[in-house]
Amino acid sequence: MTFDERIAPHYEARYETPEGRRAAELEEAIICWLLKGFSQPASVLEVGTGTAHFTRWLSDEGLAAVGLDLSTAMLAQARMLDGVPLVQGDALRLPFVDGAFDLVAFVATLEFLEQPRQALAEALRVARFGLLLGVLNRWSLLGLRRRLAGLFRHTVYDAAHFYGVGELRRLLWSVPNGSGRGRVVWRTTLFPRWWPWPQARLPWGAFIGMALITGNRVQKEER
Repeated sequence: MTFDERIAPHYEARYETPEGRRAAELEEAIICWLLKGFSQPASVLEVGTGTAHFTRWLSDEGLAAVGLDLSTAMLAQARMLDGVPLVQGDALRLPFVDGAFDLVAFVATLEFLEQPRQALAEALRVARFGLLLGVLNRWSLLGLRRRLAGLFRHTVYDAAHFYGVGELRRLLWSVPNGSGRGRVVWRTTLFPRWWPWPQARLPWGAFIGMALITGNRVQKEER
């Protein structure tokens, strides 16, 4: 049995716990804020869809959403939940023509890719308007706890590369055809419960929401 086969049957259950529901709601809220930076996007491809939790949510938000994943086990779970088109494929060789989607999203996926720069370049090939990223923050309390936990037991994050805001932004600008084509906007969320704001332009929230807006009118960032 592969690692994916072990975790796939239980992966969606994380969103049914109080902490999982809170995290999903905050992450969805920051993705909603990022979507406002694009001029009426109609379609989105989520790369690394897993059990398609966020792909289904994007569909509920009115986008024509398609989920892609390399894992047979994850896609099997996603198909049991139904609701969105799903494709098995590699992030480095997306089975779509140039400009097939308005947006391409990576939600808790980039951290697990061995060649993230190449995956982002491929995503830009099929995205007309730009990219949406939701990434675990290296410089957060939650990120630190997850990295420390891996020192004592096997976890799903053992192979993950956590990013900070600066490193993630530099990665985007390093992608061929990424630099100079638009604008990067970002916020973080998943602060401790006592924190007064659900999201902020501060570099230590546990979840980084970042967008590279490329192929349409760039709207003025909210203050």
